Amino acid sequence: MKEDFLRPPRSLAEWSADSLRVLGIVGVGVALIWLAPTDAGIAALALPALMLPRVLGLRGWFDLAVCATVLVAAWSNIFDLYRTIPGWDLVVHLICTGILTIVAVLILTRAEVVAMTRDHGARPRTPLVLAPLLALALSAMWEMVEWLGWAYLSDEIFVTYQDTIGDMVFGGLGGIAAGVILATSSLRRPCSRSEFGERE
Repeated sequence: MKEDFLRPPRSLAEWSADSLRVLGIVGVGVALIWLAPTDAGIAALALPALMLPRVLGLRGWFDLAVCATVLVAAWSNIFDLYRTIPGWDLVVHLICTGILTIVAVLILTRAEVVAMTRDHGARPRTPLVLAPLLALALSAMWEMVEWLGWAYLSDEIFVTYQDTIGDMVFGGLGGIAAGVILATSSLRRPCSRSEFGERE
């Protein structure tokens, strides 16, 4: 993982993903100086998710997709797009939960908790079944964080029963899409290293 994180970018997609990571870091400073502290907190919460694809040594196109999706999700909250654009919340939950589900699957697989990718010998039906369940779990955690933010940080955070159920439904659909991608594609970057330092 250390080798993957320190590996210089070699393709346009990898350069673009690294640029978005820099943009995410700069965005925290911008939000801290010119926006509300809660906005800076939201931007900062996105940083770990921006770094994970590089740590995991994922393919450039998927790394770029993760970074773009996470930044859109975070800054949509900051700019209040979830309230002003009808249905935008559901679209983001669908895409973001699907992508984060794939990242979570790769982490669990690398940690040898459960093999869920075809690169590690999993059967296609394994991610098709488990990825949606993981997506629903992530959706539940997402909604808990939203509720905590509403309860303790700002009552401007939109939290209703219908909103919660809708978000989780679309998160589950994102998990189904994630399962299909995991069952049919390899997301591991060529010539990356595993966490044990062996050439994959």
